[in-house]
Amino acid sequence: MIVIANILIVTTIVVGIIFTIVTMIGILRLPDVYTRAHAASKSATLGVLSILLGVFLHFWLKEGHFSIQLLLGILFLFITSPVGGHLMGRAAYMSGVKPTDETVDNDLKEAVEEAKKKNLQRLKD
Repeated sequence: MIVIANILIVTTIVVGIIFTIVTMIGILRLPDVYTRAHAASKSATLGVLSILLGVFLHFWLKEGHFSIQLLLGILFLFITSPVGGHLMGRAAYMSGVKPTDETVDNDLKEAVEEAKKKNLQRLKD
C-alpha cells in the first residue's frame, strides 16, 4: 500500500510541475495578452491543483491527517482561477488592447459594438 501511495503522490506532483513549466513557457513565448492569459489560467490552474492534490494525498495517506483546508483550497482555486483569467482577458479587450495579427476570429467585437450602441441610446434617453 505504501508503494502505491508513493507512486500516486509523486505522479500528481510531477504532473503539476509539468503543467507549471508549460505555463511558464506559454507566458514567455505566446504573442499577445489573450493567449498568455489563456496559458496562465488554464495550465497554471491544473499545475497548482495537481501539486495541492499530491500534498493532500501525502498528508492523508502517509501522515494520516485528512485536511479539509487543502480540499477547500483546491475547490476555491478550481473555481476562481479560470474566471479570473477570463475577466483579465475581457478587461484587456475592453481597454483596447489589440490581439496579434495572427488572430483569425474576433467574436467579441460585434457584442462590444452593440453594447456601446445601447449605452449611447440610454444616455440620450
